[in-house]
Amino acid sequence: MKALRYVAVGQAPEVVEIPIPKPGPGQVLLKVTAGGVCHSDDYVMGLPENEYLEQGYPLPLTLGHEGAGIVHELGEGVDSTLKVGDAVAVYGPWGCGRCHNCSEGKENYCTNAAAEGIRPPGLGSQGSMAEYMIVDDARHLVPLGDLDPVKNVSLTDAGLTPYHAIKRSLPKLGAGTVAVVIGTGGLGHVGIQILKALSGATIIALDVSDEKLELATHVGADHVLISDADAAAKIRELTNGLGANAVFDFVGAGPTIALATSVAAIEGDVTVVGIGGGTVEFGFGSIAYDVAVRIPYWGSRSELIEVLDLARAGRIDVEVQPYSLDDGPQAYADLAASTIRGRAVIVP
Repeated sequence: MKALRYVAVGQAPEVVEIPIPKPGPGQVLLKVTAGGVCHSDDYVMGLPENEYLEQGYPLPLTLGHEGAGIVHELGEGVDSTLKVGDAVAVYGPWGCGRCHNCSEGKENYCTNAAAEGIRPPGLGSQGSMAEYMIVDDARHLVPLGDLDPVKNVSLTDAGLTPYHAIKRSLPKLGAGTVAVVIGTGGLGHVGIQILKALSGATIIALDVSDEKLELATHVGADHVLISDADAAAKIRELTNGLGANAVFDFVGAGPTIALATSVAAIEGDVTVVGIGGGTVEFGFGSIAYDVAVRIPYWGSRSELIEVLDLARAGRIDVEVQPYSLDDGPQAYADLAASTIRGRAVIVP
């Protein structure tokens, strides 16, 4: 089968031929229908060789932690309602299934994963950018039903991650409140829709690109601003000097985090979702009183089910740019060049 793999540190991913894997006991083999391209992949491939190896990433590594497919074969002992032919989405943050957090469906916060070497697909285990993929356990598959896998595969991260981040702040986002979204690309443009569907907040969206701000307006942002040196003052003006009740930074770079903390209102939330390498300056006088700063990670299995239900109800929709598996290397080049509108999706 064909697979898009990272084969050498510092080199672009390549499409290679490898054998179709066989599912072991408890595993499931999927025939992949779609795999999402994410900045997290870019982050992993951008690590220096010593950090890459120290963090336990294998070589070669089949990319793709957003996955959807058709159940092709069940391994021995799979105890599940799954049947061959079922359309499913892959829940990516795999955990041990035994710890307290996993028992609540929060495998994104598994307390045993690091010690047991459990890694998400495409971020340590072999991922979805191939014609077939192994899923380690049937519990990591969620029914997709009649949802288009290409249009909706990115909801497994680009939908689930902002949903989890926003859900924690909903008590602060009733009518008359303001939410700021920094970065309106793959995750941000879905985050805007989730805020629109679940909260009463006025949404201010920021990005450095007019095209991405056009997308933000299209999906429901009430105000759009170029993210520049004047952005904080403009947000203060739009909020009558009070600031935002919640700020969601889908970039996570130093300048965007500084912007986020500077415009958070008293008792507001600052949620840093992007992995742009920035840090939060936090101390008395550097941030408004009683502001909470959070660094969430992915989301729970039950939240993924809720996200897919929002898609079925027509409340959220991912802007996708499809690529063939052969064109996968180009998708990552376009991601690095910031020319993708919404989310790139590999279709085997």
